[in-house]
Amino acid sequence: MKLGINLLLWTPFVEEKHYPLLADLRELGYDGVEIPIMSGDEAHYAQLGRELDRAGLARTTSTALGAEVNPVSSDPAIRRAAVEHLRGRIDCAAAMGAEVLCGPFHSAYKVFVGRGPTDDERRWCAEVMREAGEYAQERGLRLSLEALNRFECYFLTTMVEARDLVRSIDHPAVSAHYDTHHMHIEEVDVGAAIDCVEAELGHVHISENDRGTPGAGQVHWGATFEGLRRVGYDGWLTIEAFSRLDPEFAAAIHIWRDFFNDPKEVARDGLAFMRRSLA
Repeated sequence: MKLGINLLLWTPFVEEKHYPLLADLRELGYDGVEIPIMSGDEAHYAQLGRELDRAGLARTTSTALGAEVNPVSSDPAIRRAAVEHLRGRIDCAAAMGAEVLCGPFHSAYKVFVGRGPTDDERRWCAEVMREAGEYAQERGLRLSLEALNRFECYFLTTMVEARDLVRSIDHPAVSAHYDTHHMHIEEVDVGAAIDCVEAELGHVHISENDRGTPGAGQVHWGATFEGLRRVGYDGWLTIEAFSRLDPEFAAAIHIWRDFFNDPKEVARDGLAFMRRSLA
């Protein structure tokens, strides 16, 4: 497996002032990093890709969508906008030389309608994701759709739902994304959750229940790593932890206190934890 860390721990927008961090993470022993794509253009991410090459780091990417580009909207114009928006994010990821674009972009983040998902919404989402997957494949990229907990999403909250959605999309460039934080909330048996998505699993986030240092909280880590070994998963294990370094982003994801003294402690201790767990 390849070991990475999402730079959302430091910032939602990686720019030149963050470049020294890349060398630090490589020195710690990371294979790569995950770069959030929330803003910026292809030129910005192409330059970042060159810097990552210099640091010797592979890269994945993550993104999310807002209500104005919601793939499950009943408005065809909004769904069309979602396709075009995702094409732009895919272009940025490809310019950076990324392998995967992951995240909860199956639907608009934290947009609720007072009920669960409908068959129409599932069909609309599959249509948008199939078109996005086709474009991603042309750009040499894979997409991985992340199930979230019920407090952040209503459309996709379990691995069975993720499996069924990926099967309905039926495109080789689209897979399911397993996040240990969200599934700690939503799944009764994390081993069974991993088993059910064996053929569709394309990306994994290693994230503690409190979004702090992996291994320091309540996630069922033994069953998680046993499950990943059992299904033969051999992709990225990417730490996703959060801080309050960017107040606006912290507020958006409801991080009201710090769980550690320095994000670099999370990077160091989280990497050691993943290595012990794999061993």
